[in-house]
Amino acid sequence: MKNYRSAMGKTIDMAALASRNEHTRAVGNMRVNARGDTIDANGRVIKPITDKVNEAYGKTVGNKSAQVKRTVTPKPQVKEELTIAEIELEESFEDDIEVEKIKAEEVKKGKK
Repeated sequence: MKNYRSAMGKTIDMAALASRNEHTRAVGNMRVNARGDTIDANGRVIKPITDKVNEAYGKTVGNKSAQVKRTVTPKPQVKEELTIAEIELEESFEDDIEVEKIKAEEVKKGKK
């Protein structure tokens, strides 16, 4: 920070003054010290200013750019009437699956 000259002509180092008093209770009704930490009635730090800054940063920047939410919208299912050929094809698939299951069981029995 900068050095200031008071009305009486004294030089005041604002950085040194702030660092000397950063743990002193601030004037007002916000329950913080001069640094910005949230404090209790006895002056103990409840929540440091670094946590407050990280939360504020996460709410603004983190959610918008870094953590893009991708929602998958399900496609609406359209019921279509199957033709006779398509119905027969589906039934033949079911039959093929049953045949494969039977073959697998026979292979298992043959190995035992």
